[in-house]
Amino acid sequence: MPDRSDASPSSSSAPYTLDPTGAGQHAANERLRAQGAAVPIVLPGEVAAVAVTRYEELKEFLAHPDVAKNARHFTALREGAVPDGWPLTTLATVESMTTADGDDHRRLRGLVTQVFTPRRIEGLRPRVEELTAELLDALGEAALDESALDGAALNGAALDGAALGGETGAAGVADLREHFALPLPMAVISELLGVDPDLQGRLHELSHAIVSTTTTPEHVLAVNRDMAGVLSTVVARRRAAPGNDLTSALLAAQAEDGDRLTDGELVGTLLLMVVAGHETTLNLITNAVRALCTDREQLALVRAGKADWGDVVEETLRYDSPVSFFPFRYPVRDLAVGDTVIPRGTPVLASYTSAGRDERAYGPDASRFDVTRRPAVRHLSFGHGPHYCLGAALARLEATIALAALFDRYPDLTLAVPDHELPRHPSFVGNSTETLPVRLHRP
Repeated sequence: MPDRSDASPSSSSAPYTLDPTGAGQHAANERLRAQGAAVPIVLPGEVAAVAVTRYEELKEFLAHPDVAKNARHFTALREGAVPDGWPLTTLATVESMTTADGDDHRRLRGLVTQVFTPRRIEGLRPRVEELTAELLDALGEAALDESALDGAALNGAALDGAALGGETGAAGVADLREHFALPLPMAVISELLGVDPDLQGRLHELSHAIVSTTTTPEHVLAVNRDMAGVLSTVVARRRAAPGNDLTSALLAAQAEDGDRLTDGELVGTLLLMVVAGHETTLNLITNAVRALCTDREQLALVRAGKADWGDVVEETLRYDSPVSFFPFRYPVRDLAVGDTVIPRGTPVLASYTSAGRDERAYGPDASRFDVTRRPAVRHLSFGHGPHYCLGAALARLEATIALAALFDRYPDLTLAVPDHELPRHPSFVGNSTETLPVRLHRP
């Protein structure tokens, strides 16, 4: 990435407008990769940005010393050119390690690292297994007979007779996302943070809205206000009754040395933990089940011992990353990425779903789900460089336990709605479906 500070923004193609609904992301990614490694795009509100789409260039960009995360480098935001109530404002400006650089980043990351040590994560295994078993019991209880379902329950999608297969012993249809993929990571991150059960549902609703890119300006402002209010309640409860959780530990660190953590950074860190701590794993589990049920041969390979559940998780992370276009990074000088010069202060999105299917990195079959794949390069779905996801090991632990237990309990589980008809979560940041109706079959 040579310095070309005398250059103006350059690209051979007109800017591509990202669909805020998240529809057709993989097809769009294929077109963007064909255009270049870094492609000018237009975000909601007519905000100009760039997406880095190819594996090698993205890996280099994520760790480049002249690329910052703090929104003070965001030229359009600093100059007032970003509209009020912009749906990406919270992700761009939240006071946390994800928007910090240098010493501030190391300080904030250091305060939460204690929760994500390998020993601490492995120690969570029995609790994750216990929660998984409880949720599988509840999933079976939530299953409804086909005759009891209406269009609203499936978001208007028709039950797929071919997918149902007509096997005997069917236990009905349930939304796997709502009753399993969501509550597992939400419960785990809540216990780590010290979030009481009565607040968990609301926190999911608010975090889901924060990663949506179709939220109206009025709703954005309301969501931010409500999220701050709920997190302030979490802080107040843990201040009154400290426990063995991250919030209590952060409060203790703040009381010991007020310079280590401001009130804004405390709330921002909790927001980051809530959103990143469950939304991504929710999408990971959902996307893995979709892939395995769509291609039963891949599931058969796992059952035959030719791949394990860890392989399923890694291939899902590559093939259908839980995060698609993640905001933001900003070059602190004009920077050439491929054939495109990205001007200083331009907001840049890392396109993890695009990089995961880059033929240059993964070969001509990069768009195929293959649990036996042994790629020469590792996927970037948890990032790369100083901002590599702290919760990667926890996400892997939760997903492998969840998938193994799910298909052990319901080995003939099938999608109740064709995958292409499943409604998407309206976002180009998060990458998954809004529901996942499955048909359960008793073994």
